Amino acid sequence: MKIESEIEKVSSFQHLEMLANQVVEGFISGMHKSPFHGFSAEFSEHKVYNAGESTKHIDWKLFAKTDRLYTKRFEEETNMRCHIIVDNSSSMHYPELKSSQPFYEKKIGFAVLASAVLMNILKKQRDAVGLSVFSDSYEYYAPEKGSDRHHRMLLNKLEQLLEQPKVKKSTDTITYLHQIAEKMHRRSMIILFTDMFQSADDEKLFNALQHLKHNKHKVVLFHVVDSKTELQFDFDNTPRKFIDLESGDEVSIFADNVKAEYEKRAEAYFKELALTCAKNQIKYVSVNVGDNFEKILTTYLVEKQNFG
Repeated sequence: MKIESEIEKVSSFQHLEMLANQVVEGFISGMHKSPFHGFSAEFSEHKVYNAGESTKHIDWKLFAKTDRLYTKRFEEETNMRCHIIVDNSSSMHYPELKSSQPFYEKKIGFAVLASAVLMNILKKQRDAVGLSVFSDSYEYYAPEKGSDRHHRMLLNKLEQLLEQPKVKKSTDTITYLHQIAEKMHRRSMIILFTDMFQSADDEKLFNALQHLKHNKHKVVLFHVVDSKTELQFDFDNTPRKFIDLESGDEVSIFADNVKAEYEKRAEAYFKELALTCAKNQIKYVSVNVGDNFEKILTTYLVEKQNFG
């Protein structure tokens, strides 16, 4: 599934909900090529059968077509609760886009569209979704609900995040992850979109992530980066001024002079994050702005199947 082809289908629409729906529909239509074959056509009406459950509601016709067991889902059923957390600090509003570039090639835009895509799939499966937004403050909180009105309210909030902040906003990830964790009383899947730019030490950060896991929550961390510049440090060798979006600190350098060392340290940091998350049973996924959303959706579906 190419995101560009999905964008073309909705070029006359700017609405986030419409775009998210097109991305999801494109993904579902391609699911016959994936491990989720057979789960697409009846996506909103069925759930995977788990051993030990009653066989009363197994859809045997679907089994005949797919060779997989699914049970029929009922209108009032809410199978899961999901809470999406979006980092809205100034570093997430990088890179600055040209007028011809789509909004999802900026980190916050990618996180917003990815959140809307997940909300669309949660709605199709009649699951409850909540939203938290943080930066240097706890900007927004909405508990998990499944109504259409609630869904639209969250989409409106996500759209607001696409506006460039007028003031620099630092990242206080640790404080607000602890506060969000305190609000999570019923077992949920917690999905965090952040670029992991934070000044505090890593031990405190992972203590906060561990706090999110209390009450047996499942935590998925999507590490949002602009790989070309933030991981590969792909700049020409003209003298450049680099400005910290959150502190305003500046440094003037030739990119080639620091490229090798920068790439070495960035790669080490990514590996350390992945390893520490694995040790803490937190699903860590690095995602690049501008990529399609197959990795996001596949990760979600796998983690949901393992949620029970």
